[in-house]
Amino acid sequence: MNSLPERPVPDIAPFHARRERLLARMNALGGGIAVLPTAPEYPRNRDTHYPFRFDSYFHYLTGFGEPEAVVVLVAGESPRSILFCREKNEEREIWDGYRFGPDAARERFGFDEAWTIGDLDQRLPDLLANQPKMWCALGYEADWDARVMRALNAVRANARAGAVPPHAIHDVRTELDEMRLVKDESELAIMRRAAAISGDAHRRAMAATRPGRHEYEIEAELLHSFRRAGSQAPAYPSIVASGPNACVLHYVENDRVMADGELLLIDAGCELDGYASDITRTFPVNGRFTGAQRDVYELVLAAQRAAKDTIRPGVLWNDPHDAAVRVIAQGLLDLGLLSGTLDAVIEQDLYRRFYMHRTGHWLGRDVHDAGEYKRAGEWRPLEPGMVLTVEPGCYIRAAADVPEAFWNIGVRIEDDAVVTATGCEFITDAAPRSIADIEAVMREGAGATA
Repeated sequence: MNSLPERPVPDIAPFHARRERLLARMNALGGGIAVLPTAPEYPRNRDTHYPFRFDSYFHYLTGFGEPEAVVVLVAGESPRSILFCREKNEEREIWDGYRFGPDAARERFGFDEAWTIGDLDQRLPDLLANQPKMWCALGYEADWDARVMRALNAVRANARAGAVPPHAIHDVRTELDEMRLVKDESELAIMRRAAAISGDAHRRAMAATRPGRHEYEIEAELLHSFRRAGSQAPAYPSIVASGPNACVLHYVENDRVMADGELLLIDAGCELDGYASDITRTFPVNGRFTGAQRDVYELVLAAQRAAKDTIRPGVLWNDPHDAAVRVIAQGLLDLGLLSGTLDAVIEQDLYRRFYMHRTGHWLGRDVHDAGEYKRAGEWRPLEPGMVLTVEPGCYIRAAADVPEAFWNIGVRIEDDAVVTATGCEFITDAAPRSIADIEAVMREGAGATA
């Protein structure tokens, strides 16, 4: 008898409800069958794999976290949800850990049927036959595309026996993107917890920062906080960028020695139960902002406040960005880093020398989450339950026409915002944001290690 403890199972009600929603949408668009795989495992070297992370679309519908799994949803008058997963195998479980197997997976995750993944190639042609449409994710992965094509060709080969293949193939991700864009209460609860974990990690990183330490030492503080609090992994490679590295938007080497008088920009967030958090904080390595650093930081903070103040249902996606750009453009003029009129700086994109990215992105199961930003060529309006980041920045590289006091000042402030019925909620407030709070945390950290 297998003595390994069963892995915990999430509340299956939200996953069942999502499958029902997708089936209803499929019925409204003519019915058919949806087929979605989880992510493949990738080898790291000759006998080990990279840590497995399930496919976001697959897990959104199933809650099932094992590799080698496929979900099939059959629409129509008698809808069915079918899971294909690894068979029970006590010998492999000794090496790799617990497996649910089809019987337990069907019962614990609420499927109508479950079969072994080895049954997929035999059963899929029969499931596809005589279905009006196939909903899948072609282009997802070459081996999966080939597997789907073999199943369709098997249906076509049986045409003389009356089998008819689906006459249309639709990208199921189009429907799932719209579903994923508005989070339900179970999703928001996880995201708030992820945000709190990441906020505490940023606080710990601030307290540990000193001149002479390496960036990777601070990264280690973040990773320690993430895992200690129950997060499974970082949501993305952590950016721990000091001095001139803070002006590199996607810097991830994290190997430089931090120097007195510099800023440290940290862009890091944990993933919890499949959901990402995403926080950026910028602070002085020695715990005290210089005059120029303070000026730029307050400018970026004002831009973030302006963006946040615009967020509410009905506002267009781009409105927070426009609000942040206007504040930053005026600030760059006030600091003498740009010249001309405010309208000219914005219309001619002159501000983009120092602020070259957008003010946010969707956030959810992926750090840059699913969902279109425009509909029919127009920026889409925000709705309650959407989650987005608000992350203005200012990056000033050393240059002959830039006063030396501003050289290598890179500042980004990023928080995670839930659109509510009346405005928005920042769920990342656990990470200190104001200059006074940041300097207080760093003084406390310095005192604790003195």
